[in-house]
Amino acid sequence: MSARLILIAHASTAALRGAFFPADEPLDEHGKTGAAALAGCLPNADRSLTSPELRTRQTAAALGLNAVVEPTLRDCDYGSWSGKSFKDVCALEPEAVAAWLRAPEAAPHGGESVLSLLQRVGGWLAGEQRRRQSSIVVTHSAVIRAAIVQAIGAPPQSFWRIDIAPLSITRLSGDDSRWNLSCKAPAARDF
Repeated sequence: MSARLILIAHASTAALRGAFFPADEPLDEHGKTGAAALAGCLPNADRSLTSPELRTRQTAAALGLNAVVEPTLRDCDYGSWSGKSFKDVCALEPEAVAAWLRAPEAAPHGGESVLSLLQRVGGWLAGEQRRRQSSIVVTHSAVIRAAIVQAIGAPPQSFWRIDIAPLSITRLSGDDSRWNLSCKAPAARDF
């Protein structure tokens, strides 16, 4: 059996809608409604995982999942930019933002670089390949982008070219040698 992952981006929050670097905020009403509508549309899996942040745990609960917290699935650490709007950070630190978007190893905010995030998620994916289970994973768009980049062997610079919408579903399946990527509509019930 190969490993099968259903990666679900957490539902919307006020910070997400306002283009803020996230802190540990709750879901907004739209997010709660959207996640509840998706409940019951997911296939059975051997296990369910979620990152430790409130917004992912609330999404998992609204989806009806009894998810175990996996610290490795935590969101990117945005350091001093956490809780600030992207617009404000760009106005105050335009060179820092440009460096961060251009160079995967840059972390001008004092948090985690994209390269560090890719390495963390890559290590987690390697463990999942060995585990060979089906898992539903509720996490963050940055973590899902990192998983896609790692799974298909794309260069780190491609991280910013992948858009992950709230409650979108990304599917990875793989064995010891490679991952396969597929994306399907949220109502799909098959792996």
